[in-house]
Amino acid sequence: MLIVMKKGASEEQLRRVKQYLVDHDFDFHQSTGANRTIIGVIGETVSVNRSELEAQAGVHVIFKIPEEK
Repeated sequence: MLIVMKKGASEEQLRRVKQYLVDHDFDFHQSTGANRTIIGVIGETVSVNRSELEAQAGVHVIFKIPEEK
């Protein structure tokens, strides 16, 4: 799963999203560019409450990576 933060998302918004992931036992990798930050979520993301995560301040969009067949 990839979480794309909004342009100009604050450090506090980013911290809250990362804390949400930690609280729900997910590991992640952060990639910070000039305009956006992307968080790659590691683990079995089936249990993620996507609407709850999308409602977090600063989140632009979430991409679910399809499972391999």
